[in-house]
Amino acid sequence: MNQPPPGGSPQGQPPGGMPGAAVPAAAPQGAPARQKPASMSRFKRELRRAINKKHKEPEIDFLNITAMLDMMTIILVFLLKSMSASSASLPQSGDLSMPKSVLSTEASQEGVAVLISRSSIIVDDNIVAQVPADATHGVEGKYKRTGPTDLYIVPLANALQSWRERDRQVRLATGRDPSSSEAIVIADANTPYRLLTEVLFTLGQSEFAKFHLMVLQGSGSAK
Repeated sequence: MNQPPPGGSPQGQPPGGMPGAAVPAAAPQGAPARQKPASMSRFKRELRRAINKKHKEPEIDFLNITAMLDMMTIILVFLLKSMSASSASLPQSGDLSMPKSVLSTEASQEGVAVLISRSSIIVDDNIVAQVPADATHGVEGKYKRTGPTDLYIVPLANALQSWRERDRQVRLATGRDPSSSEAIVIADANTPYRLLTEVLFTLGQSEFAKFHLMVLQGSGSAK
């Protein structure tokens, strides 16, 4: 009969004499422990964190000025139109008393304002020529183009030139005829005919084809 080895149990028999039970094999030393799978929420959180780290703000490498130019053009046309359409508000004084009218039609609000007082000719609040005490022969010859008998007032024409150019641009932008402009003549009631004729002639030579003479209505309001 075979004898069991001394100090041990028979083959296939566990220690303690319990037959039929196998002894599990020991895990090899140094093997890594199996990790628990990550949850879906943690996976999504880590994925978003990685995407955010790699995300970079887009750089603007161009400047679109089309909209800016359109806005500036609209503002410019609006300002020029406001300048040309502004009505004249004139205080009555001993140097300027406007004539009165019995007409009831609406006064024009468009055009450059040319003031003819008893002492000066004014365009855009700037004095362009002095009016002599005796203006029956118009302004002095030093303001004329060729001498005392000329009708063309040179400093008045120079002052009208810049206003005419601005009005031309406004008319082009608004689709109106740019070939001529309008003027509002504000003259003293006692202005000599010769002086008024010189001013109107100079306006015509400066491409102002339509004139409006501002007067006072019976109630005293400007028209």
